[in-house]
Order: sequence, then structure tokens, then C-alpha cells
Amino acid sequence: MAVLAALSFGGTSAQAQTLEGALARAYQGNPNLNAQRAQVRATDEQVPQALSGYRPTISAAVDAGFQRDRTKGVNSSFEQTPAGLAPVRERYNLIENSYPRGAGVTVEQNVFNGFQTKNSVRRAESNILGARETLRNSEQNILFDAAQAYMDVLRDYAILDVRKNNVQVLEEELRAARERFQVGEVTRTDTAQAEAALQGARSEVSASEAQLNTSRATYRQVVGEDIARPRAAKSIDRLLPKSLSQAIGLSQAQHPAILAALHGVDAANLDIRVVEGNLLPSLNLQASFQRRYDPGSSINHTTSGSIVGQLTIPIYEGGTVYSQARQAKETAGQRRLEADVSRDQVRQAVVSAWGQVEATTAQIKSAQAQIEASQTALNGVREEAKVGQRTTLDVLNAQQDLLNARQSLITAQRDRVVATYALLSSVGWLTAERLGLQVARYDPNVHYDQVRDKWIGLRTPDGR
Repeated sequence: MAVLAALSFGGTSAQAQTLEGALARAYQGNPNLNAQRAQVRATDEQVPQALSGYRPTISAAVDAGFQRDRTKGVNSSFEQTPAGLAPVRERYNLIENSYPRGAGVTVEQNVFNGFQTKNSVRRAESNILGARETLRNSEQNILFDAAQAYMDVLRDYAILDVRKNNVQVLEEELRAARERFQVGEVTRTDTAQAEAALQGARSEVSASEAQLNTSRATYRQVVGEDIARPRAAKSIDRLLPKSLSQAIGLSQAQHPAILAALHGVDAANLDIRVVEGNLLPSLNLQASFQRRYDPGSSINHTTSGSIVGQLTIPIYEGGTVYSQARQAKETAGQRRLEADVSRDQVRQAVVSAWGQVEATTAQIKSAQAQIEASQTALNGVREEAKVGQRTTLDVLNAQQDLLNARQSLITAQRDRVVATYALLSSVGWLTAERLGLQVARYDPNVHYDQVRDKWIGLRTPDGR
């Protein structure tokens, strides 16, 4: 089912765009969405950071210096003289320079740290899963914003066409009123009423053009490029759940906002275990090798090596860890409450969107019936005006009723399409894959696999 196609009185541009194309471009180029993808990639780095707890730390130290030793003293001795032995005292000043230097390597490996590393890795993985669900929710929001912006432009083009057509009709009404005034069939009041209606219609055209420009600007902000004359949108009713109860059940099981909140609960619970691990003993092994050079001494150089195991048993650390554990438990409770809030919010969104779809469907039927009745009434009033049974004002009022009915139908059709996308989003199905968009899908697993077991390197996988 094409939407708004029947109510477009203008020609379609050769560069007309489709709703599917707009969604694909928003999926690829929206800066907010790309920023969220970068956030997920940054979150991926939490896992290799946590895994570093399993890996050794290696450090090297090198030192070199200059040392000067100066010794002053007096040497005492005896010398044979004709008179016998005589003491002799000789002063001396001894200076000795040396260049001590050395190098060493130390390797330290944690053996046990109260399961902190294990729980830190699991917490990081939960954070990554939550970030992915947040990304999926952002994708849904961007796609919905793009669909809404596209339909706003399509609606505004259709309303502009209707109002331009109304101006043409009123110009003909004014011409006919003037001809009838010249032959004395109507009064000056009738021509003035037709003139006022025409000027009002022209004012509405100007207002429609301004609204269209605003909608086009919003579209560019969301999608990232200007839009030409849009084509009629295709219905996505085939993708919608079959009943409200099914929609609610699906949303509670798979909506990304709920899943992200649940992963947040898991991460908070694991944070408690990480903090409590500080109260358990820790065991580390340290191996070191060192060589020193001290020229000038009787020993030219020394070489030493050692392997040391150190067991640390915490007894009391001032209460910091206990406070941190209590704080982590309160945070976990907060995350559980936030998950409940997310469930309620998603359920409300589903019920609201479902109601909007049903309401706009009824509005479309009513507006279509109103158009048919208004067109019949307008035709009758015109015929009656020709024989003097109706005034020009009656014709103008009937014309305005028809215009209002057409605008109501356009708005209802736009609202229904937006409501279907809102329903799809509230269930968690507003994705590029489900919509069948012709676009390269972003896979967060690619970056995760590239960095998870990365031991060294400053560049990101994309070369930065």
C-alpha cells in the first residue's frame, strides 16, 4: 500500500528518494549512531584490560653513574739516622674514580587474587553485551527518527500540493464571481469574499512552504543529506505483530533497552564479587635477574637472580573495602530497579503505539469518507449557486471543508506510517536486517575479536 500517493498533485522529481533509501543512509552516516558504535568499540577494550590480570608484568631497570672517592691521611714510619731511628710522617691525598652501573629484569606473575581477575573479565563481558544492546536501541531510535523525518517531508509536500490546488480553484471561483458581478447576478460582497478566501489560501501556501523547509532541514540533520521530492512510502504492516498481547510479550523478551538493563544488573553483581575479592589472600611470584659493574673495586661485576613467592593475607584495611562492597550492593539494587523501569517503559510504548496504529487507521477511513461527502456537497452547492439558491460564501465554505478533509487524510496517513514504525521499534524489531535495508550491516563482534586477545600494540584495528 502506497501512502500519500493519491493526494500528491505535483509531479515527481527524477531524483525522488524512497523511505528505504533514507533509512539506509541514516544507518550508515548518522553521526550520533556512529558515535555510539565508537563507544561500543571503546567498551570492548575492557576485556583485554581485565585479562591483563592473568598475564605477567615485566619491567627492566638500568642505572649508570660516576663515583669519586678521595682519601687524605698521614703515613708514619721510621728512618735510620746516625743518631738512631727517627720517626717520619708523610702526608698523602688519594683520589679514585669509578663508574658503577647495572641492569636488571623483573617478572611478576599473579597466581591468585581472590578471583578478582575472573570476575573482572565476566563484568567486562557483561558491560560489552549491555553496550551492544544500547547500540541496538540507538539504531532503532535513529531509524525511527529518519522514518518520521521522511514522512514529515512527504506530508508537507502533499499538503503544499493540496493548498496550491486550492489556490487554483479559488482563483477560478474569484473569476466566476467577478463575471457574475458584472452581469448583476451577485453583489460586491460576493467578490470580496472570494478575494479574501483566495488571499487566505495563498497565505496558507506560504506557511506550507515554510513548514516544508523546516521538515527538510530536520531530515538533513537526521539522515545527513538533503532530500529531493520523496516517493510514496510502502506499508510495513506485514512486519508488525498480530496482536497486542504478542507485541507486549515480544517486547519484554527482546527489546534492547530491557536487555541492556539486565546486562547492567549482571555487571553490578559481578562488581560486588570483584570488591569482595580484596578481602581474600593473594599470591604472587616474582623472578628477577640483575648484573652490576663496579670497576675500581676488587670485584669487577656481580650477577644475581631470585625467585620469590609472596602470600599476602589482608587483615584490616581501615574499612574501605567493606564500604565499597556495601556501595556495590546498593548499586546492584539500583540496577535491578532500573530494569523494572525499562520493562514498564517498553510496555507503555507498545500499548501507546498499538493504540496509535488503530486510531490512525480509523482516522484514515473517516477522512476518506469525509472527502467523498465533502466533494459531493461541494458539487451540489456549486450547482445550486448557479441557479441562485446558494451564495458565493456557501461555495467557499464547502471548498474549505473539502480542503480540510484532504489535509486530515494526509496527516492521518503520515501518522499511521509513523505509528507502525513506532510499534516496530517498541517491540525491538526496527532493525536494518528486519526492514531488509540494502546496506552493509555493522557487526560489533569484528572489533571485539580483533582486540580481545591483543597483548601489545598502540594502534586500533583500523590503523589509528
